[in-house]
Amino acid sequence: MASGLQIRQMHSFQVFRDVPPLRQFRRQKLLENRTIGLVPTMGALHEGHLSLIRQAAQDNTDVVVSIYVNPTQFGVNEDLSSYPRTWDADVQKLEELNNELSAAESAASGQPSRGRITAILAPTSKVMYPTLPPTSDPNGHGSFVTITPLATKLEGASRPVFFRGVATVCTKLFNIVTPDRVYFGQKDIQQCVIIKRMVKDFHIGTEVKIGPTVRESDGLAMSSRNVYLGARRRAVGLVLYRALKAAEDAFKSGKVSRSDILGAANRVTQDVLSEQQALPPSERVLYEVDYISLADPESLDELDVVDPSKGAILSGAVKMFPIEDPKSGEDCGLGSGAVPVRLIDNLILDPST
Repeated sequence: MASGLQIRQMHSFQVFRDVPPLRQFRRQKLLENRTIGLVPTMGALHEGHLSLIRQAAQDNTDVVVSIYVNPTQFGVNEDLSSYPRTWDADVQKLEELNNELSAAESAASGQPSRGRITAILAPTSKVMYPTLPPTSDPNGHGSFVTITPLATKLEGASRPVFFRGVATVCTKLFNIVTPDRVYFGQKDIQQCVIIKRMVKDFHIGTEVKIGPTVRESDGLAMSSRNVYLGARRRAVGLVLYRALKAAEDAFKSGKVSRSDILGAANRVTQDVLSEQQALPPSERVLYEVDYISLADPESLDELDVVDPSKGAILSGAVKMFPIEDPKSGEDCGLGSGAVPVRLIDNLILDPST
């Protein structure tokens, strides 16, 4: 199928591969005085994404969901080729969500009407990067958006091209869709801070709205990468959330120093790792902590002391190593346990009133 054609299938929404037909769609919505909420995704949709779409449907008459695995935010040695691509399942979830939104409106007679998913933008890389092939080389040629120093901190310290790729693709999506509002999840808190800064600094005419982190019942933050964990790594992967909760508890008990707050988190990660190292390879899960951060909510500068009137962002990342000695029939997750999984999470230390 030619990249410039709209995909012609029987959906409750339109699916676009290229920019001109999407812009024609957007112009018509403007003429009809309708509002657009954009939810950017890389597919492999889960409840976290769906919660953002529900929020967008509350705020706007029309919701556009982008599905595009953006190559420029993956480093040269990162997991672009193994990133889950689940188009059919994603479309089915979006259809089910539209049915849910319709049912909710019918049940709430007399209430303000809710929006719908009316378009998916699923571009090719040639559409998104029309003049040069996308590159993951930090010094590669191309047209990029960089937001420094925010993009060099935390995740950016170990993933030098990540936020350059995020800022670039989001700028492109905002230019293509020109949404009234865009929606991101708090789980990617550094991304949220960077996108807010980008929109402010470049006078981009959209409102950035942040939805809360959606978690599994045991607290694990939902992520498209969780499908790689399997049962063994899934259980131990809770270590990051537990560590952040311990740090949060220290703050709530009145601690404001970095050593007291992060000390509580580091004790959890160290104790769990020691327990795992004592187990045989057929039972254990090994990991390394990339960072646990206590940062200013706007600048992301590391804090020695939290100002209770400003609060702080607690965040962290751990790399779950591949399963060493999988047992016969063991649930090892997508990729048979051979794919390392990077987990990120955060908690907001709210300022005191």
